[in-house]
Amino acid sequence: MSEIDVVTPFAEAGYQISPDAAEMIASHSSPEALVEHILATIDESVFVIGVEHIDFDGFELNYKPEASARTSDIHPPIAYESHLSGYQTSDNPVEVLFDITDRSTCVGEYMEFTQYFRNRYSKLGEMIRGRINARPIESLTRNRRRVGIRQEGGNRESNEVSVIGMVSDIKTTTNGHKIIELEDPTGSFSVLVRVADKELFEQASSLVLDEVIGATGPLTNDGNLMIVNKITMPELPNGMRRRTGSYGKAVFISDVHIGSSTFLEDAWCDFIDFLKGDVSNEAMRQISKEIRYLVVAGDLVDGIGIFPDQEKELEILDVYEQYRKAAEYFHEIPQHIKVIIGPGNHDAVRLAEPQPRFPDHITADFPGNITFVGNPALVNLDGVKVLMYHGRSIDDFVQSVPGVSYQEPTTAMVEMMKRRHLSPTYGSRVSIAPEKHDHFVIDQVPDILHCGHVHTVGIQKYKNVLLINSGTWQSQTEFQKRVNLVPVPAQVPVVDLSNFKTSLLKFE
Repeated sequence: MSEIDVVTPFAEAGYQISPDAAEMIASHSSPEALVEHILATIDESVFVIGVEHIDFDGFELNYKPEASARTSDIHPPIAYESHLSGYQTSDNPVEVLFDITDRSTCVGEYMEFTQYFRNRYSKLGEMIRGRINARPIESLTRNRRRVGIRQEGGNRESNEVSVIGMVSDIKTTTNGHKIIELEDPTGSFSVLVRVADKELFEQASSLVLDEVIGATGPLTNDGNLMIVNKITMPELPNGMRRRTGSYGKAVFISDVHIGSSTFLEDAWCDFIDFLKGDVSNEAMRQISKEIRYLVVAGDLVDGIGIFPDQEKELEILDVYEQYRKAAEYFHEIPQHIKVIIGPGNHDAVRLAEPQPRFPDHITADFPGNITFVGNPALVNLDGVKVLMYHGRSIDDFVQSVPGVSYQEPTTAMVEMMKRRHLSPTYGSRVSIAPEKHDHFVIDQVPDILHCGHVHTVGIQKYKNVLLINSGTWQSQTEFQKRVNLVPVPAQVPVVDLSNFKTSLLKFE
């Protein structure tokens, strides 16, 4: 296989590759298989594949010449003789790629806040830097009258520049223009978006505090202000390809709220019967036979003291009794279904995000087919990457971004993907622990982003990422009545892991 032959499949998949990397692959004893391995495992945020992106150890570990077929060939859909004679637990691997559990370093010192925001800027700035030729802000502020750059291919000077910064302030002028204050580690600078540029102004109106963006445009004569003609966001890569899927089905739920007087126990028991295959509907029974995973994105129980007078709406007044009741329900789920559970703001972990998994004294009551993770968490379900986040930041997006609503929760999730960040605004609705690393940055692009929290259902694809908000198992609470939030309970998204097609099952 020549170096030219190596370049072709990467180009077709939307990647560039460095000459050194192409040479290294071409000289390998199994170059075709190595190319396939890289394409199957590379993070979609990478634009130019270099030598550092070639995982020889992982390739040698997984590659066997006599069995180099794709996952879809190795694991075709299985025909079942009976519900429990199909998958075994070992057939449904769960790999926790990352969560905060046992990794938290936060103690609340001043320097931790500095490290947190610098880490965010570094990660997101690097994603943007591959798309614009940005300069540090200090280069603008240090010598405001000599900020020009030479235009490519000529000697004529232009004062159009690009900077990458974190949004620290957003103001509206008396003429309706937007002035955005951007900060980077070297300083701060103001940029202006004119109201007459409708598309750009609409984009600027959707910006939120503490997100990282790139801004491009000419400077005013005194060099004190940029007139923006382009805003660049971290975003997902264009033309992002879909990874080869797995097989079978995964079920996504959240906000069960066991212990609440508004918990829909009858609907929940119907759902458990469905997972066991104990249903009269033949189509439902066939679906249940293919289920390999159940993913739960937080608020397993209603908790205690989450809001004023909560005890008046509780059926179970002790939080540990709530978890014991939940454990009883989950013991009824067939053992071959692997369950992944993360916490939410009603669960018995720290309120500040990122949250660790449930403590051992709670998980001890649950069956062995459950993997407990933190919030957020990135998990690998037999080749399908699922990013789980309870979704508390959706409150901030609804409050700050025009067009985002609780009735259509995936509108907020699209905004997360555009920013490559799950919870950009610091100090608003979401309590965030200033860890040394910002664990809300979406480093690895998932196949599925799964959220909950808002008790409404949404399913949408965005640039080949499947976005799911999975509703609730709780009817309307008194608080929801006061704020006119109508929940969508007992509706369950079921995803075919081979092609990511999604159906919605109702248990009302």
